Parts: sequence; structure tokens; C-alpha cells
Amino acid sequence: MELPDAAPAHLIDPAAVDEEDAGAYRLLAADIASGVAVVAARHRRRDVAATVTGFLDVSYDPPTMLVSLFEEGRICDAVESAGAWTLSVLRRDQEGVANWLASPGNPVEGLLDRVPFRRAPGSGAAVLDGALAWFELATVAVHTAATHQLVVGEVTAMGRGVREAQADDPLVHFARGYRGLTR
Repeated sequence: MELPDAAPAHLIDPAAVDEEDAGAYRLLAADIASGVAVVAARHRRRDVAATVTGFLDVSYDPPTMLVSLFEEGRICDAVESAGAWTLSVLRRDQEGVANWLASPGNPVEGLLDRVPFRRAPGSGAAVLDGALAWFELATVAVHTAATHQLVVGEVTAMGRGVREAQADDPLVHFARGYRGLTR
């Protein structure tokens, strides 16, 4: 669906969203640039991980973050069950990792065999090597929002995966694709 420039408002009845409404929403929401990260948790002695673009810094006192997870995804179940998880913020050159962990139907066994990582100090969840920044979080609240769970976590450990001088090229999701920042 293509909306004309300076189109009049597209009115939506939230109780009766149709395909046209959903298409218009997807088109306009694609104009929101966001960072790209990987959420990981240990669940039933397995590593579970997925690429996310819906995450944010909530507060610095105490350090708190939020991530939006599709409620029917393996990662949502793993994060909710484990109670602790990691968020690794990706660099531009980690697009291949983002694509791999965003692919539906990834294997349950060996998901991270092709992704370099180390273990977080508390939960043992995966922290991706070379991430711009990483955070280990303990879940403090989970809120349902439409088809997703908003998981709020307090930071229990954090760090960089690269030297600060290399932390200037984040992977960004915009207009249904990955990009870097240009200067």
C-alpha cells in the first residue's frame, strides 16, 4: 500500500482493524528508525536468542530497560521462564548475525553454533562478541500489549564488546531494512 504525500489522516477503529489498516500501519511504522539488538536467555539448558528492534532504555536509577517480544516466540517463553536475559546491541558489520537470529524456523539445538559469544556473569545467557554494548537484566515486570509481551528488566551487569573508539557504527533498522549511520 502506498500512501500519497501529505495524505489525510488514515482513521482506524482499533476494534475492527482490516488488511488496509494493517498495511498502512506497517508502511508508516517502517519510517521509525531503531537500533538492532539480540536478546538471549538460557532455557532448559539451551541457548535461545532472537533479533529485536523494539527495546529501550527506561531509567538510569536504577538502570532499567524494556524489550518487546512476540508472545508466541521461543524467545518470549525463554525470557519469561528464565527471569534473567541479555541484550547485545549490534554493530553495522553484524547484519549477518541479525538476519540469522531473525529467521523463522531456526534450529532449537545449536542456534548459536555459528555466532561468537561468551556467557553473562550471572545468568549464563549469551553475550554476543563484538557488540557495541551488552546488558544482563533481571526481569521485574511483564506487560501484555496486543500480540507482544513488554519485558522490563533491571540491569545487573553491562559492558562493551568493542573498544570505545570502535563503538560508532550501530546497526539500524529503517524502511524494512538494515542500515548504518553515515557521517
